[in-house]
Amino acid sequence: MKFRPLHDRVVVKRLESDTKTKGGIIIPDTAKEKPQEGEIVAVGPGARDENGKIVALDVKAGDRILFGKWSGTEVKIDGEDYLIMKESDVMGIIEA
Repeated sequence: MKFRPLHDRVVVKRLESDTKTKGGIIIPDTAKEKPQEGEIVAVGPGARDENGKIVALDVKAGDRILFGKWSGTEVKIDGEDYLIMKESDVMGIIEA
């Protein structure tokens, strides 16, 4: 991918959700909700503070994250679907 986000924005690839419930019921595509979990693909350099100094982001490429249901803007880059969102839309990092 040849895309670099600006400022405090991150590029996220949604992770696919399970197609079955815990009880074994298969969920059809029409009833599935979009997953709120993703992997960061690229990050911007950071936001500027009031003095003009760049403040680095807390997330990095490769982090698994949780984000809000309506967070980000959906884009298609090189035929793949991604979300571009501000770091403030990220709720947290999932640690293994």
